[in-house]
Amino acid sequence: MSDKARVLFDALDLDHDGALTRVEVINALREKGPTLAARGVIPFWGVGSDDDASALFDEADRNGDRVLTFEEFAALVDRRFGW
Repeated sequence: MSDKARVLFDALDLDHDGALTRVEVINALREKGPTLAARGVIPFWGVGSDDDASALFDEADRNGDRVLTFEEFAALVDRRFGW
């Protein structure tokens, strides 16, 4: 798992509970996405609409429990962003 995935996960974990919900991912990418892209934490093309953030969540949620662990999240973003 990449260090970049950890930085991004921590930035999206708004309540700092070590897990991501769909609402957190959508809200955090909406609020922080452009800043994260400007800092090089996420590719500019990785900042999309609320629907894009929701689709990213669905793709990462392998076990269907509606919560993303760091491992689920990192596996997807490492592959998708080429980390």
